[in-house]
Amino acid sequence: MVALHSAFFMDGCCFSRFQDKPKLLKARNRPVRALAISSPKADGAIKVGILGASGYTGVELIRFIANHPYFGISLMTADRKAGQSIASVFPHLITRDLPDLVAVKDADFSSVDAVFCCLPHGTTQEIIKGLPSRLKIVDLSADFRLRDINDYNEWYGQPHKASELQKEAVYGLTEIYRNKIQSARLVANPGCYPTTILLPLVPLLKARLIGLQDILIVSNSGVSGAGRSAKEANLYTEVSEGIFSYGITRHRHVPEIEQELSDAANSKVTVSFTPTLMPMSRGMQSTINVRLAPGVSVVDLKQHLKGVYEKEEFVVVLPDDQAPHTKYVQGSNGCHINVFPDRIPGRAIIISVIDNLVKGASGQALQNLNLMMGIPENTGLSCMPLFP
Repeated sequence: MVALHSAFFMDGCCFSRFQDKPKLLKARNRPVRALAISSPKADGAIKVGILGASGYTGVELIRFIANHPYFGISLMTADRKAGQSIASVFPHLITRDLPDLVAVKDADFSSVDAVFCCLPHGTTQEIIKGLPSRLKIVDLSADFRLRDINDYNEWYGQPHKASELQKEAVYGLTEIYRNKIQSARLVANPGCYPTTILLPLVPLLKARLIGLQDILIVSNSGVSGAGRSAKEANLYTEVSEGIFSYGITRHRHVPEIEQELSDAANSKVTVSFTPTLMPMSRGMQSTINVRLAPGVSVVDLKQHLKGVYEKEEFVVVLPDDQAPHTKYVQGSNGCHINVFPDRIPGRAIIISVIDNLVKGASGQALQNLNLMMGIPENTGLSCMPLFP
């Protein structure tokens, strides 16, 4: 295994000797963007570490990597669970042969090729700054999503502690920034709310099919989006049989959303965004109200999105008037989108759904690391949604 591992990383180029020209594969009658690799499967040849493995995003990564032909987990950290087995934290993983959890300060990165960082916002910058520079890193926190460190200071209430690394970070919305991600060392994985919003809106703004003003967004999230830490507001009796909005006008995903929409429009874009917590474990829906550009119809919006995503495996524009449903993407890396005419002339309603823990976090993170390592980006992710 050591010899094989070394061969895969000669000159720092993972799989370079096995890459061929990109080609489109077929899956479920949809084209899949992938690289052709002529090598035999090398189970676990690429060693990955998961920092913060005891949280929901960490355990989702474990679930997907368990069926990944090239990645193997060699390191998992969880400061509060250090010294424990992963089966004691997540009993459903009792059959998996995985390393015990260790504290970040005790982690040995000598046998690690890439890292998923699933640590809380505000703690990631200094830890990533201290990692070996040879490592490929996908950060699932918000610490490297905002290019302007002054925005980070304003919205997260503390100064950025790794400004040089921020300049290097690539925003990891896979279908939009695929080419940049392929050559990146550090990828800032998008937030779950932004993923549902940016996938439909970025192409429409780039094509100037919708107006820059009066973009109104209401997003609904399952409780797992709040993380696994014990919080009174997330107790069953607090969240069941009811819904409530939070972070009204000041949710931390707002600058991330506006940053990417402004880039797409090449002009400042300000949105109205209201997130709402739903009494379900996972799933996310964004309902987006937009103004049509002069001379543009709802059909034009839908046809443009279909054209943009027709060669994508994970983003689907639904047919006819079928409404996206979180149940139909649950457990998968899928995003379902559809566009509807509003009753108000000149406006449209866009609905987008994902699993907040998968396409909104760990699935997209794995998709990004696949790209960074030069292997098919759908590797380990082609699982069907869970239903019912």
